[in-house]
Amino acid sequence: MFNEEKLQRHLVKYPHEQVSYSAAPYLSRRRFFEIAGAGVGASYLASPAFGQSGGARVTTRNTAKNCIFVLMSGAPSHVDTFDAKIGPATPASLKAETVNGVLWPNGVMPKLGAQLNKIAIVRSMRAWALVHSLGQTWTQIGRNPAAALGDVSPNMGTVVASEKDRERTASQVFPSFLALNSNGAIGPGYFPATYAPFKVTPAATGLPNTSNTDGKTRSDARLRFLRSIDDTLRAPSPLGKPVEDYDKFYAAANGMMFNPVVDTAFRFSTADSQRYGVNNVANGFGNACLIAKQVLAANQGTRFIQISVGGWDMHNDIYGTGGTATNILTLGNTFDAGMSALLTDLESAGLLRETLVVMVGEFGRTVGALSGSGGRDHYLQHFAAFAGAGVKGGKIVGATNATGSATTSFGWNQDRDHRPEDVVATVYSAMGIDWTKQLDTPFGRTFEYVPEAAHGIYLPMDELWT
Repeated sequence: MFNEEKLQRHLVKYPHEQVSYSAAPYLSRRRFFEIAGAGVGASYLASPAFGQSGGARVTTRNTAKNCIFVLMSGAPSHVDTFDAKIGPATPASLKAETVNGVLWPNGVMPKLGAQLNKIAIVRSMRAWALVHSLGQTWTQIGRNPAAALGDVSPNMGTVVASEKDRERTASQVFPSFLALNSNGAIGPGYFPATYAPFKVTPAATGLPNTSNTDGKTRSDARLRFLRSIDDTLRAPSPLGKPVEDYDKFYAAANGMMFNPVVDTAFRFSTADSQRYGVNNVANGFGNACLIAKQVLAANQGTRFIQISVGGWDMHNDIYGTGGTATNILTLGNTFDAGMSALLTDLESAGLLRETLVVMVGEFGRTVGALSGSGGRDHYLQHFAAFAGAGVKGGKIVGATNATGSATTSFGWNQDRDHRPEDVVATVYSAMGIDWTKQLDTPFGRTFEYVPEAAHGIYLPMDELWT
């Protein structure tokens, strides 16, 4: 059960409640480590990092082989999507109707409404901060970015890639962590750069630069010549292992070149692209969902896929009545088409039972009456939705009041709201990773997979499976 004394001890160490707009400057410090993550800096920092200490004895859920994490950047309005409410401002176009006992916005997400039997919704989510950049980073790293080690904490996808690296086979050439339409995906932090997100914006022509006009024979000869020149640099050095990391980059890239499996996974037909779009019109988010499915079907070593779908920051004209092109209905339809096709295809391919799908934003939006500009502003209350990997579809965890402004039922055995740290712990548990694990770092501090999880402060949402 939840322990108030533990929480107070935690807040002393991680003062989440005090985070405000003034915390935004942390990003400049994190940016240094993201840049370094592709080269010498992160390689040096990572080399002595993986001594394990502490942790708690836990039993993981271990139902997922893969995870697709969909970050709804910009913070979608919960009361117009996964926690629909009807109020004076609700337009008829929202088509809020009861579907399988759940009030659902059929005007926004009609196709997902038909698949609610696959989806579990957590409505008792509460964000810690109302700054987009801060909240999006918090959601990906599962801790306060402005706190100790926040600058060098890895994306949860990096942790998954690191933990699952031993399960890769020599023939699996895809990156363990793939980020689609996610140029803003948080990097590996102080972890080895080889576990960084491989960032791709899908195009119908497939993955670029996977061949050379001179042919494979000539390309391989050039790589051998390069290695003959700089092999001596790969010897152990007091500087750590930067060249070793670069060598791994070369090897990984070479493994994906002239590879028909790569071409098949990252290329798609016009018909498939249209099927993931709205009214047979393709879009970038749908293409990312399509590639995610194809990559997992290829079974080439990718275990964590992050997809970003932005545009939810609707301070103005949220319902499009003033002519705004991107509004809750148009973007909602785009999200609905891509996600519903993804869930359908994963299930048809037998992949949904082993793939945890997570959908979440960084926070929610104000409830009740609209702002003077016809929009909704930043708000702490929001949602998270889950599917696959044994999650009980059709389940609602937690509840909010009539307007959606506050939690009325937490929906689990902890006397508190769900937090981003709990989402990360849930991903780790589903993938068989000990969320309480702790690592010694070269900074003299202990890195916890989920802060204070060893003390029971944050936990997986086991209610999703029961």
